[in-house]
Amino acid sequence: MTAAVGIKRLGLAVVALAVVGIGVVLILPFLMTAETVRDAVKAEIRAVTGLDPVLRGGTSVSLFPTGTVRFDDVSLGDSRTGAPALIAEQVVARLRFFPFLTGRIEIADVSLVRPTIAIIFNPDRSSNWSNHIDTLAQNLKPSPGRTSSFSEIRIEDGTVILRDEAYKIVETLTNVEFALAWPSISRSFAGTGRFGWHDEPIDATISFTDFVAALQGDRSGLKVRLAGAPFKFAFDGYISHRPTLRMEGTLAADALSLRDMLRWAGQQPPPGGGFGRFALKAQTNVVGRTIGLSGVNIELDGNSGEGVLTFDGRQTLQGTLAAEGLDLTPYVSTVRLLTSGERGWDSKPIALNGIDGIDLDLRLSAARVTIGSAKLGRTAVAANLRSGNLTVAVGESQAFGGVVKGTFGLAKSPAGVDFKAQLQFANVDLEQCLSELFAIRRLEGKGNLGFAIDSSGHSIYDLAKTLNGTAQLVSRKGAIAGFNVEQLLRRIERRPLSGGGEFRTGKTPYETLSVNLKIVQGVANVEDVRMEGPSVSLALTGSASIPARDLDLKGTASLLSLAAAPAFELPFMVQGPWDDPIILPDPQSRIQRSGAAAPLLDAVGGRSARDAVRSAIERLTGASPQQPATETAPALAGSSTPAENAPAAAEPAAGEPPSRASPAPR
Repeated sequence: MTAAVGIKRLGLAVVALAVVGIGVVLILPFLMTAETVRDAVKAEIRAVTGLDPVLRGGTSVSLFPTGTVRFDDVSLGDSRTGAPALIAEQVVARLRFFPFLTGRIEIADVSLVRPTIAIIFNPDRSSNWSNHIDTLAQNLKPSPGRTSSFSEIRIEDGTVILRDEAYKIVETLTNVEFALAWPSISRSFAGTGRFGWHDEPIDATISFTDFVAALQGDRSGLKVRLAGAPFKFAFDGYISHRPTLRMEGTLAADALSLRDMLRWAGQQPPPGGGFGRFALKAQTNVVGRTIGLSGVNIELDGNSGEGVLTFDGRQTLQGTLAAEGLDLTPYVSTVRLLTSGERGWDSKPIALNGIDGIDLDLRLSAARVTIGSAKLGRTAVAANLRSGNLTVAVGESQAFGGVVKGTFGLAKSPAGVDFKAQLQFANVDLEQCLSELFAIRRLEGKGNLGFAIDSSGHSIYDLAKTLNGTAQLVSRKGAIAGFNVEQLLRRIERRPLSGGGEFRTGKTPYETLSVNLKIVQGVANVEDVRMEGPSVSLALTGSASIPARDLDLKGTASLLSLAAAPAFELPFMVQGPWDDPIILPDPQSRIQRSGAAAPLLDAVGGRSARDAVRSAIERLTGASPQQPATETAPALAGSSTPAENAPAAAEPAAGEPPSRASPAPR
């Protein structure tokens, strides 16, 4: 037999088989009724998924050119309880071709068109899908008598509703397009597709290395990938949920803006600024409702930290993070203590929205910290947030050239915001410290500052009006900038009535400075203010209005000498704004010290004002004023006696010697 003859016979055989196949396809629709196909498809769906199809609409069967069965308005529910778990506008089952040629009905894949899938988690962490999952796991177990079944389900334009009864959370996924496959020749499972969440499309991929083990709650490999505009998420590890949920593996997540992601997810973002670029990578260990992250590498707004974090089911975040450097400027960039002109406290309402949605217990440490223009050294703090009440404990911070310790806190209240602070600043640079805290730039040198204050209000200005507490300052070897008290005292000592000149320049050095204030409803009352310098000393009393940022002080400046008693003392007043006060030496004491002007003060002390003025003029000019002429009889002709009505000689001006009378002509 030649090759040509063999090929011809093979071709005839193929043609014959094709004719037989076509004939079978054409004849089967007449031999197999639509009801038979429909019932077989329903039975296989029930056997594989554990869901009992309830047909509430029409059914169509198409056996040519391919076998397809369509069910309209289908409800898939628990065959034991009847509770619907899935409702679809249409279920399309595509049949396998070769089994169909032999008269067997086997489903190749199932498509759910516009389904609505409800997944409900009960408080005991069971779900309405628990029985269906058990049935699916049982049917997918390898067994000698197990017949092949469909291993792919497609979801087209679906909706998934997730409800957590314990926390009353409901999330809805829309426009779900997914392909779920578990090949019969493999133990794996893969799901790929996309869905819409809060109006953002999310691409998703999920896979199990052992699908049956995962359904039964045993250990299985798990990979999850979620990617969208708001965020990206990846997990690669293992999962089991018998007897409780456990996950372990590597987790990675990032977002272009953490603030925008929280807002997209329906969460209230923290107040203020910052919370932009975010990235997280860690080893994850999930047990029940607790998520533990170890080996954490976290980045936020350009800050990087390492440590451990724990998040439990009560929405409490705990952890410890360490960083080489922290820049907190973005988070305080929207905080304004003063108005734009820096002449008064800011009156805008303080916003604490977004801090009551989660509890926080976090410990942070950094080698250096930047807050605006302030540069801090090694710092360790603990932040605690409970029910919207924030408390920050500063274990130690190398700030302003010294060390800062203490606590401060914010809490919501009917009055707006409750504020409390107890802080100690040890050996700090006073100029830098007071400038950053209170915009006061008058003290130079090192010192200790402490205060314990509390207040309530809706704004910074309201907090200033209701401020109560105490404040202390102690400093050695510094200076008061903007005033030269010694120069002023020496000038007034020499010339008490001389013009004050411009003395709001220079500085007054001191050896010791102590300040003790008691604050009541926004008024700082001076209990004790003393300054001792090399050549001068100061003592102050009075008060300062914190809301108005005004001073109303009285004091005594003393020019020191080698003797025990001060060489010269001058009372004075300090009034005006904090940043530019006016010092007014006491005018009465200056007049008293002036030997020439002192008699003016005695005008009401027993002498007439005319005598007092005359005495003062005499002392100032150094000459006795001319006595007024006495009344005499008219002079005879040729007499040297002046006439009665003759004009009096002009009185010499002050400071000029009296002119001599011209001799009478002879």
